[in-house]
Amino acid sequence: MAESHPLDNPVVASLAGPHARFAEWRGRSVRYPADMTPFHGLPDRPEAADWAELAELAGPGAVVLLAIDAAVVPPADWEVPFRIDGVQLVGEQVLGKADPEAVRLGPADVPEMLALVERTRPGPFLSRTVEMGGYLGIRRDGALIAMAGERMHPPGHTEISAVCTDPAHRGEGLASRLLPAVAAGVRERGEIPFLHAAGDNTNAIRLYEALGFRLRRPITFTGVRTPGRAG
Repeated sequence: MAESHPLDNPVVASLAGPHARFAEWRGRSVRYPADMTPFHGLPDRPEAADWAELAELAGPGAVVLLAIDAAVVPPADWEVPFRIDGVQLVGEQVLGKADPEAVRLGPADVPEMLALVERTRPGPFLSRTVEMGGYLGIRRDGALIAMAGERMHPPGHTEISAVCTDPAHRGEGLASRLLPAVAAGVRERGEIPFLHAAGDNTNAIRLYEALGFRLRRPITFTGVRTPGRAG
């Protein structure tokens, strides 16, 4: 059997590797801290025991996010509130480029980062997401108007995520500057940048491809609700 690639199951690969310090395990099921990201991980071909352990991790009635093969079906007593057909793009030839206007963001910037995410909806970003990797932003008149940063870290790779621009500043090319700036930091560590996007987000995919990312595979983001009632 061919050895799996770290990007085939990025949540598990990340938490079993460079992000092991964040990992919360039950058997073969794992998650990030609840205030960091909703992503949970299962083995490639989960068995009933793996789903039971995932339920223990999340608690009754919790909705968790999985990045899994579309063929994987949860047990009958689990709800599936949503599925998002997405794509995974990898930047093996992307070298990145520093940007003079980009500033490093940290814990003190989290309130502004959360406010920007609320206005732009780039995907899950919580109070401790900033701890997952380096984040860069662009400010105008002191206000944060665009950002991008690092999320999952499967071995040898870093995911670029939370690429967003305030609606009042769209069309200024800020994302096309920040994304290479984050990629430059990834490359400095000798890693390969990669991205996820919803399959119908054609504008973002077009930008990523123009910057040198290529489609690696489709991926399904599935929200599942554990059995039982929330406490």
